[in-house]
Amino acid sequence: MVTWSEFAAAAPALAERGRQLFYRTDTGEALLSTVRGDGLPRVHPIYVAILEGRLVAFITESPKATDLGSDGRFALHNHQDPSAPDEFQVRGRARPIEDGATRARLAAAWYFDASEGYVLFEFLIEHVLLGERPGPDDWPPRYTSWRSPEALPT
Repeated sequence: MVTWSEFAAAAPALAERGRQLFYRTDTGEALLSTVRGDGLPRVHPIYVAILEGRLVAFITESPKATDLGSDGRFALHNHQDPSAPDEFQVRGRARPIEDGATRARLAAAWYFDASEGYVLFEFLIEHVLLGERPGPDDWPPRYTSWRSPEALPT
């Protein structure tokens, strides 16, 4: 798995399109899928950001933080605009960032006050999928994908 900056170096056009889709509304909006302790998935709306070459999120102490802290597997999907239905998905494993100086820098650039009740996670990337459609009535999407070099095919 790789950081956002490593992904962007390997696939710059794909990374730029993903950035545009996450930041469609000026804030990084996404749907986060996590895996519960019993193996069932959960889906959560969250804010994400690409800061200092990392794909990150401040997540309140909640079931989603518990899922990420115990299992780490995730999928992120941008919010879709029905009139411009391109979609971007990232899969991999999340890890908490516990370094206080890094947390303070990223919190200073965050959308809201990321108090101590929030855990900072970095999303390491294993697989990326971009689906593009010229318009809402065009189907099927044209897919482009990328895998980190060490990822096993699935």
